[in-house]
Amino acid sequence: MSILLDVISVEASADHKLLLQFENGEKRIFDMTPYMKKKPFSHLENSPLFTRAFVDYGTVVWPGNIDISPETLYDRSVSISSMA
Repeated sequence: MSILLDVISVEASADHKLLLQFENGEKRIFDMTPYMKKKPFSHLENSPLFTRAFVDYGTVVWPGNIDISPETLYDRSVSISSMA
């Protein structure tokens, strides 16, 4: 069962990674690369719009009404502390 935590901040990099902070204070990295060939994310693949990600209603969104669920972001991301 996934943990229901809101995203409170995001930084998107040109290599399709998201640095996320969740409401519990945890910082995690989510790699969007496997999603970039799939709709609706394919619109962001070779676009500067990817780095314009922002948080709205507890999840990550992009211009053009593209978003991804916070559950997916948490469950499929890696804790920064486990990367050390």
